[in-house]
Amino acid sequence: MGRQLLLFAEPLLAEGLTRLLQDSASDVVVCTSEAGLSGSAQLVLWFPEATISLDALQREAARLSQTWQPAPLLIGLPQAPGLDRNAVLALPAEGLLEAPTPELLLEAVDTLLQGGRIVRLHDGGAVQTRPLPGAALGLGQWLLISGLQQIDQQLRALSCQPANGDLLTQLVLQGQVRELRAARAMLLLLHGPVSLAWGAPATSATATPAASCEANPNPVATSTAISLVQRNAEGSWRAIVGTLRQQIDSPLNNSSGQLLALEGLDPRRRRDLLVALLDQLELLRDQLSAGQRQPSALREQWLELQRQLRQQALATMASPYVRLPLDGELRPVAETLLQTSDLMGSDPELPDPQPMLNALVLGQPLLVQGRLMAPDEPLAVLELQRLVANWLVRNAEQVAAQVLAGCAGWPELRRYLLVPELLSTRNLERLRNQLNAQQRWSTWLERPVAIYESRRQLFTLETHGIASHQHNEPRDRELRALSWDQQLVTLALESRDALAPQLRGLIRGVGRLVVLLLTQVIGRAIGLVGRGILQGMGRSLRASQ
Repeated sequence: MGRQLLLFAEPLLAEGLTRLLQDSASDVVVCTSEAGLSGSAQLVLWFPEATISLDALQREAARLSQTWQPAPLLIGLPQAPGLDRNAVLALPAEGLLEAPTPELLLEAVDTLLQGGRIVRLHDGGAVQTRPLPGAALGLGQWLLISGLQQIDQQLRALSCQPANGDLLTQLVLQGQVRELRAARAMLLLLHGPVSLAWGAPATSATATPAASCEANPNPVATSTAISLVQRNAEGSWRAIVGTLRQQIDSPLNNSSGQLLALEGLDPRRRRDLLVALLDQLELLRDQLSAGQRQPSALREQWLELQRQLRQQALATMASPYVRLPLDGELRPVAETLLQTSDLMGSDPELPDPQPMLNALVLGQPLLVQGRLMAPDEPLAVLELQRLVANWLVRNAEQVAAQVLAGCAGWPELRRYLLVPELLSTRNLERLRNQLNAQQRWSTWLERPVAIYESRRQLFTLETHGIASHQHNEPRDRELRALSWDQQLVTLALESRDALAPQLRGLIRGVGRLVVLLLTQVIGRAIGLVGRGILQGMGRSLRASQ
């Protein structure tokens, strides 16, 4: 007896799928009803109708998964908008395909029969995030949303407008960009929430329009693609590494909303650095998997090897065999950079590595959206991928900052590691000063606000470059560890939250009092005066007649 597949679909679709699956392999038997089975099914396929609701989809998927255990479930979603992407990813199914092609369907069937997992969803197609229902927008919210939309539209138009090499035109464009950004900041301050008014990402006001166009491209439609050969921690790790390597090979434009030291590196060196960090991370993960299995020991070993990992990545990126002139003699680039670089520190915005290590090394469940999920679940895989990508970008930022500092005293090194625009000492020092100012602003203001609001910025690698993602998590321990000047910022926010209702009530009371005075007191007085004038004029007219 061959492999039995149980198929649920509309009659015409079921007939076509049956012919496709049976023609692909001689040992495949497709049954369209339970009566046609002889024994148990090795795989269950379900192609729901395009008009199905999310609740019905969840109920039917749960019923099929429980009824036909341990057979994996493959759901073929139609291309129809209106479904929540996260809710679809949380369905109890080993396979999720959106409007699959025949080749993709055959690949998914083969993967699931071998014990793997596969997900192919088109973001912006059938699986979209439905807007949250809410009350009608107030005047302040309407002004904020409409104003931000108009400003962003004008910024995009200016950023992609060519300057044609004219210095005067370029200066005018830069001035318009600065005015629009100032207007945006004023709107956020007046009508925006605290997280936007106080913690808006810093941007470079001196960036040219062409650079802004490259750093902030138009949104590109992406897709959610997950393929696991093994449904365990090893399979999840291999899938994450494969996806990150593909994203590193794509153009690494900066779409994070803030200035990055990585932008100063030559694109090839930027890619080499990220690839070297990923290779070192893969070796470290294999080393941790083969070593001790206690979670506490994992974290200690992880923290101990971070400096060595960054050093190895820097040496690989700079190449240990390259020598360049420095002060009249040839010096090895990698060795000299390692001697002058400080790679001991860590980024305080890196999240606790323990959940990531427990999932990727020990195979323990990961807490995602309030639910404990196995490492091979789609939402867990995407969360782990975000954590690993954030680690890559933040460590690459630390190494790139040290490279920029080393190039400041080694002019010949700039041709080898940096972009051509930074060959000028002025441009290089301006970039370093902007990075230092951005770091100070983040340390003094943005980080205390983010900790107080339990937010953390995660860098992600997307198909269009480096992006950022706001992640919510409790940060009470970091809040208690803030210095006194940083705690003053949180105290100011707390005072604003406490006094805002009283101030709004006071303003409303003063407004009602002003209305009362204008209508009842001053208005009546003006009316009496006007009436007396009219009566006096009437008597004067009658007397004159």
